[in-house]
Amino acid sequence: MHQSKDLKRFIRDIPDFPEPGILFRDITPLLADKDALKTAIEALAKPFRQDRVQAVAAVEARGFIFGSAVARALDAGFVPIRKQGKLPWQTAQLHYELEYGEDTIEVHRDAIRPGMRVLMIDDLLATGGTMVAACKLMEMLEADIVGLTFLVELSDLAGRDRLKPYRIHSVITY
Repeated sequence: MHQSKDLKRFIRDIPDFPEPGILFRDITPLLADKDALKTAIEALAKPFRQDRVQAVAAVEARGFIFGSAVARALDAGFVPIRKQGKLPWQTAQLHYELEYGEDTIEVHRDAIRPGMRVLMIDDLLATGGTMVAACKLMEMLEADIVGLTFLVELSDLAGRDRLKPYRIHSVITY
Protein backbone atom coordinates (compact mmCIF):
# COMPACT_ATOMS: atom_id res chain seq x y z
CA MET A 1 0.00 0.00 0.00
CA HIS A 2 1.11 3.57 -0.67
CA GLN A 3 2.12 5.92 2.12
CA SER A 4 0.10 9.14 2.31
CA LYS A 5 3.16 11.20 1.36
CA ASP A 6 3.29 9.27 -1.92
CA LEU A 7 -0.30 10.15 -2.83
CA LYS A 8 0.82 13.41 -4.45
CA ARG A 9 2.17 11.48 -7.41
CA PHE A 10 -1.39 10.38 -8.21
CA ILE A 11 -2.64 13.96 -8.57
CA ARG A 12 -2.35 15.36 -12.06
CA ASP A 13 -1.74 19.08 -12.65
CA ILE A 14 -3.83 20.55 -15.46
CA PRO A 15 -2.85 24.12 -16.32
CA ASP A 16 -5.43 26.67 -17.47
CA PHE A 17 -8.47 24.65 -16.36
CA PRO A 18 -11.27 25.61 -16.05
CA GLU A 19 -9.95 28.99 -17.18
CA PRO A 20 -6.58 30.56 -18.03
CA GLY A 21 -4.30 31.06 -15.05
CA ILE A 22 -5.83 28.28 -12.93
CA LEU A 23 -3.81 25.16 -12.09
CA PHE A 24 -6.37 22.38 -11.54
CA ARG A 25 -5.41 19.49 -9.23
CA ASP A 26 -7.03 16.43 -10.82
CA ILE A 27 -7.67 13.58 -8.36
CA THR A 28 -9.04 11.09 -10.93
CA PRO A 29 -5.74 9.17 -11.24
CA LEU A 30 -5.80 8.67 -7.45
CA LEU A 31 -9.39 7.46 -7.60
CA ALA A 32 -8.50 4.96 -10.33
CA ASP A 33 -5.72 3.30 -8.30
CA LYS A 34 -7.24 0.96 -5.70
CA ASP A 35 -4.27 1.14 -3.34
CA ALA A 36 -3.96 4.92 -3.56
CA LEU A 37 -7.70 5.28 -2.97
CA LYS A 38 -7.55 2.96 0.03
CA THR A 39 -4.61 4.91 1.47
CA ALA A 40 -6.38 8.24 0.91
CA ILE A 41 -9.52 7.05 2.70
CA GLU A 42 -7.50 5.78 5.65
CA ALA A 43 -5.47 9.02 5.80
CA LEU A 44 -8.68 11.09 5.83
CA ALA A 45 -10.23 8.99 8.61
CA LYS A 46 -7.24 8.17 10.83
CA PRO A 47 -6.98 11.40 12.90
CA PHE A 48 -10.66 11.06 13.87
CA ARG A 49 -10.82 7.37 14.83
CA GLN A 50 -11.02 8.16 18.57
CA ASP A 51 -13.57 10.97 18.23
CA ARG A 52 -16.76 8.86 18.26
CA VAL A 53 -17.90 10.32 14.94
CA GLN A 54 -21.60 9.61 14.37
CA ALA A 55 -21.90 11.11 10.88
CA VAL A 56 -19.67 12.30 8.08
CA ALA A 57 -21.11 15.26 6.15
CA ALA A 58 -19.94 16.23 2.68
CA VAL A 59 -20.88 18.85 0.11
CA GLU A 60 -21.58 17.63 -3.41
CA ALA A 61 -20.05 16.51 -5.63
CA ARG A 62 -16.46 15.41 -5.08
CA GLY A 63 -16.89 15.43 -1.31
CA PHE A 64 -19.35 12.58 -1.81
CA ILE A 65 -16.60 10.42 -3.34
CA PHE A 66 -14.70 10.34 -0.06
CA GLY A 67 -17.51 11.07 2.38
CA SER A 68 -19.33 7.76 2.32
CA ALA A 69 -16.07 5.77 2.27
CA VAL A 70 -14.73 7.66 5.30
CA ALA A 71 -18.10 7.23 7.03
CA ARG A 72 -17.79 3.48 6.50
CA ALA A 73 -14.20 3.51 7.79
CA LEU A 74 -15.37 5.31 10.95
CA ASP A 75 -18.51 3.18 11.38
CA ALA A 76 -20.63 6.32 11.00
CA GLY A 77 -23.51 7.48 8.86
CA PHE A 78 -23.20 9.72 5.82
CA VAL A 79 -25.01 13.06 5.40
CA PRO A 80 -25.15 14.63 1.93
CA ILE A 81 -25.17 18.42 1.74
CA ARG A 82 -26.58 19.41 -1.62
CA LYS A 83 -27.24 22.41 -3.80
CA GLN A 84 -30.70 23.92 -3.45
CA GLY A 85 -33.57 21.91 -4.91
CA LYS A 86 -31.85 18.50 -4.99
CA LEU A 87 -33.21 17.00 -1.77
CA PRO A 88 -36.79 15.62 -1.65
CA TRP A 89 -37.56 15.97 2.07
CA GLN A 90 -37.81 18.86 4.54
CA THR A 91 -34.55 20.79 4.45
CA ALA A 92 -32.52 23.36 6.32
CA GLN A 93 -30.92 25.85 3.96
CA LEU A 94 -28.07 28.32 4.05
CA HIS A 95 -27.50 31.04 1.47
CA TYR A 96 -23.89 32.21 1.21
CA GLU A 97 -21.57 34.42 -0.79
CA LEU A 98 -18.86 33.06 -3.08
CA GLU A 99 -15.89 34.89 -4.59
CA TYR A 100 -17.90 35.44 -7.79
CA GLY A 101 -21.55 35.10 -6.87
CA GLU A 102 -23.70 33.30 -4.37
CA ASP A 103 -25.14 29.85 -3.73
CA THR A 104 -27.49 27.96 -1.43
CA ILE A 105 -26.84 24.58 0.17
CA GLU A 106 -29.27 22.40 2.06
CA VAL A 107 -29.52 19.22 4.10
CA HIS A 108 -32.43 17.09 5.25
CA ARG A 109 -33.56 18.39 8.64
CA ASP A 110 -33.76 14.89 10.10
CA ALA A 111 -30.20 13.95 9.04
CA ILE A 112 -28.67 15.72 12.06
CA ARG A 113 -29.80 15.48 15.67
CA PRO A 114 -28.75 18.07 18.29
CA GLY A 115 -25.37 17.11 19.73
CA MET A 116 -24.56 14.66 16.93
CA ARG A 117 -20.79 14.32 16.46
CA VAL A 118 -20.11 15.22 12.82
CA LEU A 119 -16.93 15.10 10.73
CA MET A 120 -16.97 17.45 7.74
CA ILE A 121 -15.17 16.31 4.58
CA ASP A 122 -14.32 17.54 1.12
CA ASP A 123 -11.79 16.65 -1.50
CA LEU A 124 -10.23 20.12 -1.64
CA LEU A 125 -9.71 23.10 0.65
CA ALA A 126 -9.15 26.23 -1.42
CA THR A 127 -10.67 29.52 -0.19
CA GLY A 128 -12.89 27.70 2.33
CA GLY A 129 -16.14 29.48 1.47
CA THR A 130 -18.26 26.41 0.82
CA MET A 131 -16.95 24.60 3.90
CA VAL A 132 -17.65 27.65 6.09
CA ALA A 133 -21.23 27.57 4.83
CA ALA A 134 -21.52 23.79 5.34
CA CYS A 135 -20.28 24.12 8.93
CA LYS A 136 -22.76 26.92 9.63
CA LEU A 137 -25.53 24.75 8.23
CA MET A 138 -24.56 21.86 10.51
CA GLU A 139 -24.39 24.22 13.51
CA MET A 140 -27.87 25.57 12.68
CA LEU A 141 -29.02 21.99 13.32
CA GLU A 142 -26.95 21.91 16.56
CA ALA A 143 -24.34 19.42 15.34
CA ASP A 144 -21.07 19.08 17.26
CA ILE A 145 -18.40 19.41 14.56
CA VAL A 146 -15.43 17.27 15.63
CA GLY A 147 -13.24 18.32 12.71
CA LEU A 148 -12.75 18.93 9.01
CA THR A 149 -10.78 16.62 6.74
CA PHE A 150 -9.58 17.29 3.20
CA LEU A 151 -7.61 15.24 0.69
CA VAL A 152 -5.90 18.32 -0.80
CA GLU A 153 -5.27 21.78 0.64
CA LEU A 154 -4.14 24.71 -1.50
CA SER A 155 -2.38 26.62 1.27
CA ASP A 156 -1.73 29.79 -0.75
CA LEU A 157 -5.50 30.42 -0.91
CA ALA A 158 -5.70 30.62 2.91
CA GLY A 159 -8.93 28.66 3.33
CA ARG A 160 -7.63 27.32 6.64
CA ASP A 161 -7.68 30.87 8.04
CA ARG A 162 -11.43 31.16 7.34
CA LEU A 163 -12.11 27.89 9.17
CA LYS A 164 -10.68 28.75 12.57
CA PRO A 165 -11.25 27.47 15.27
CA TYR A 166 -12.17 24.09 13.73
CA ARG A 167 -9.70 21.22 13.90
CA ILE A 168 -8.45 20.78 10.32
CA HIS A 169 -6.65 17.85 8.75
CA SER A 170 -5.30 17.82 5.20
CA VAL A 171 -3.66 14.76 3.67
CA ILE A 172 -1.80 16.62 0.89
CA THR A 173 -0.78 20.28 0.92
CA TYR A 174 0.34 22.42 -2.02
